[in-house]
Amino acid sequence: MRDPSQTEQIIGAAHAAADAARLAILPYFRLDTLTAENKYAPGSATESDFDPVTAADRAAEIAMRDVLRRMCPNDAIVGEEFDAQAGTSGLTWVLDPIDGTRGFLAGTPTWGVLIAAVDASGPIYGIIDQPYMAERFEGGLGRSDMTGPLGARALRVRGSRPLAEATVMTTFPTVGTPGEGAAFASVAGSARMVRYGYDCYAYALLAMGQIDLVIEAGLNAYDICAPIAVIEAAGGIVTDWQGAPAHSGGRVVAAAGAVQHAAALAILGDVA
Repeated sequence: MRDPSQTEQIIGAAHAAADAARLAILPYFRLDTLTAENKYAPGSATESDFDPVTAADRAAEIAMRDVLRRMCPNDAIVGEEFDAQAGTSGLTWVLDPIDGTRGFLAGTPTWGVLIAAVDASGPIYGIIDQPYMAERFEGGLGRSDMTGPLGARALRVRGSRPLAEATVMTTFPTVGTPGEGAAFASVAGSARMVRYGYDCYAYALLAMGQIDLVIEAGLNAYDICAPIAVIEAAGGIVTDWQGAPAHSGGRVVAAAGAVQHAAALAILGDVA
């Protein structure tokens, strides 16, 4: 059990960091002069070779790091855009300043800020924040809640249901390698509905009880640590495609219930 004061410190620091990221990001959203650099391969023309970063990504991560250094000076920090900062407390903050930069550049409100507090056991608390819609989803350390334009409410996944009745989401239609894409297509072909391109917002929808499965491949730790905390606090399941912990990223399946999870693993688990 954590000391209550430590719990409140973690939660308070996470919300302060999310607030700072909102202020840093929103001036850039739908700004027609915003440009992007390609981290993957400068000059690449195809979407598969496009890994964009913008001034908004960097400004948000700097703002969050400044908050965390001030409020939690002994904690480590790992973020997408800057070098890792060592710590001595045993707690690491894992940050993605804009998960879904492609969506951000396209003007869609499906991107988000991801903040996770991680210890030796994995993610213990996380926030998925959507600044433009003023929606914030939190989970862990005794919390499982969201706030937004319609007020505050508890988060709870929808529970088990057959794959034939499920709604499945992923970010990219190709998912990953040809083998990974084929496995996803097999799951999606057995489901009632499939939707694409929602980035971290898909995980928020799962925690809200709106959808059943999110399946992705090629993730980094900063893409998934916060969603793990939020979804597990809401009663969901997040693993890799073999059913093992997914804290480090890679191939991930998030499920609203044991039935959907088992059905997805029965198909995804065969991918080499």
